[in-house]
Parts: sequence; structure tokens; C-alpha cells
Amino acid sequence: MRNLGLTLEKDDIVQLKEAYKWIIHPQLSEELGVPADGKGLFEVSVVFAHPETDEECHFLPACQKDIIKLGMQQPSWEEVEGSLSEEKALGGPSESPPRTKRMAVIKALEKIKEEDFLKSECKKETLFEIGKYDTNPEHRRYNKYSRNLPQTPWIIDGERKLESSVEELISEHLMAEFKADSFNFSSSGREDVDVRTLGNGRPFAMELVNPRRIHFTAEDMKRLQQAINSSSDKIQVRDLQLVTREAIGRMKEGEEEKTKTYSALIWTDKAIQREDIEFLDGIKCPSRFPFPPCPRQELQLEQKTPLRVLHRRPLAVRCRRIHAMSAQLLDPHHFRLRLTTQAGTISSYIKEFVHGDFGRTKPNIGSLLNRTADILELDVESVDVDWPPTLDN
Repeated sequence: MRNLGLTLEKDDIVQLKEAYKWIIHPQLSEELGVPADGKGLFEVSVVFAHPETDEECHFLPACQKDIIKLGMQQPSWEEVEGSLSEEKALGGPSESPPRTKRMAVIKALEKIKEEDFLKSECKKETLFEIGKYDTNPEHRRYNKYSRNLPQTPWIIDGERKLESSVEELISEHLMAEFKADSFNFSSSGREDVDVRTLGNGRPFAMELVNPRRIHFTAEDMKRLQQAINSSSDKIQVRDLQLVTREAIGRMKEGEEEKTKTYSALIWTDKAIQREDIEFLDGIKCPSRFPFPPCPRQELQLEQKTPLRVLHRRPLAVRCRRIHAMSAQLLDPHHFRLRLTTQAGTISSYIKEFVHGDFGRTKPNIGSLLNRTADILELDVESVDVDWPPTLDN
């Protein structure tokens, strides 16, 4: 996805089971001669098996009995019925052994001693794969001070649009110090190329694949952070630290649950008065807007997929909430708007909230003030995720 210059939100990613339904429903409908309804009461359970992978885990119970025992997943009733049917057809007993949960295998591999692992009958190619994907996650926050810098490489139709990115400015130092083969970059949301990220920065993680060096002291990490910060005036990192793999999950959980604060510089075609500013300050979610009520007295928006990203995101109407907003008048045609929004509201949707995107975002600043409005600058002031822990740098 990165090589194609594409970025996706959580809502844009299709789950594997949904894709399977898209494929199998027409085939079932054609075979049975009846329409297929994915929301019907008749359910069919499909279990996928991969014996080669199961065999690779057979040595684990002898080494990590407690963990594997807790992680055994008993067959479902549908599988038991299938086994009984098979037994009846074949005239003999049919076993349906319990399956081992993926997390149980991961925990067992984390705790197993190296000498026990090497004594196992695990295939050599499996040993190679496990070593190859040994990772070292790092966690921290970054600030972006440039309005001409994407978060990840910006490539369209194989052509690079800008010379660098936040990801590259940070990764080149980490790759060199950790001597890793590659990396995986993830963050708590993202900002547009022309949006700055200020305040305490945006939480992100860099997972380094197959690092040759893995032991770093606190002083080593502090020096590495200073090296990154001194190499460019476009970004800064803070709270650089090594974390466990579970920490990345905590970052993503916070992305869905917490809030974000933005600051926008707005222009209007007609002069605005102080009464207009007071009107924006006082907006909650009153009955004068024909939208579903907000139990927390928030302004609720209905946004169709923005036109400028419609070519790479599915068309949908999404509900967005603004928890609070306040305005500051600068001159008759300019004011600054500060917004606290729900988690998951990326900067592109804040832009559409200001100018309305040809009526695709309702309500919007233009419709609220009854004039044309546009956004000149946008900054992320805070990403309220309580992770990673703050360090004394």
C-alpha cells in the first residue's frame, strides 16, 4: 500500500470474512437456485484448516503445557455435528481435535527456552522464518512542523511527489542503529501533508524487522533521539523508548477512544461580526439542526466521503462528532477556530467541516454562518492518547 502511495482508514479495510461472503454468496445462489441474503436467519459455518501450520506447533505442549492447555479451543457444535455425520457415513469414529489459539502459540514461543526450541522437530524453514521476523518495537511521539511533508512516502502512479516523509526522516536513523532488515510504521491516526502536528505530538510505533542489535540503554535511546531531532527542522521526536508488542495494541485502542484537538485559520467572503463568533462558541447540538440528537450535547455531522479522496475510499455517509469548539476573531474576514473532536476524525474531515465540500458535510461552518468559508491553515494541537509513558528527556 505504501509503494502505491495509498492510505486507508479502519473503515476502509474489508475483513477477510466479508470478502469471502462476497465471493461465495453468488456461487451458492447459482448452485441452489435461490437468492442469497447475508442477513438471513439461516447460518452456515465454514472452518478453514491448514495442517502444515498445525504440525509446526505440535512440539509446544511438551515445553509449555500450561499455556497451550489454556489456549486449547474446543470444536464448535457445528464441527461436532459434522464429525458425527462423517463418522456415520464412514462407519467408524471421527476425531475432531481441539485447535490451539494463535495467542497461546505466541505466548508459548515467547517463554520457551532457546535450547528447548532447538531440540524440537520444528522444520528448518520454520526456524528461518521465526528468526527472520524477530522484531523490536519502538514507541514514541513525533511533531511535524512542515506544511509540505507527508507522514509516509507520497507516491502516485509510481511517481514520487515529495522528496521525504516523517516515516523516512525517522526510520533512516533507527535502521542504521538497530541494523534491521526493514521496518513497519504505524501511528495513532495521521495528518494531511499540509497539516502540522504540534503540542505533545502524535504517538507512533516503528517495528524493526530482524534487528542485529537489540540492547540499548536509556542513554543510548536519548542519544538516538537527539540524532533524529538534529538531522531535520521538519520533525522532532520525543519519549523515544523500547516497548513490548502489546503496547502497539494499546496505542490503537487509544486511537479509537480518545479525542483530538485542532486549530484552524478560516476565511469568509462576507465580513463577520462578534455576534457570529459568539454564535459558534455557543453551539451544542440543539433541535434547530435536523440531525439525530447527541446525548452528550455534541455537534453531530453527517459527512459523505470527501470528493478529494473518493477515488481511493468507498462512498459512505459517516457520522462525526465535535465535542467542543471556540472561535477567536482576527479581522473582519478571518478567525481562528479551535475544535475538540472524536477519535478517528482525521484532518481531511475537519477541512470539509469548514467549507462544506459542496454540501456533502452537514452542517458546516459556511452553512452555520450563512456565507462562504474556507480553511487556510490547520494544525493538530493534541492527540489525547495516554501512551507512551512520558520520559524525562
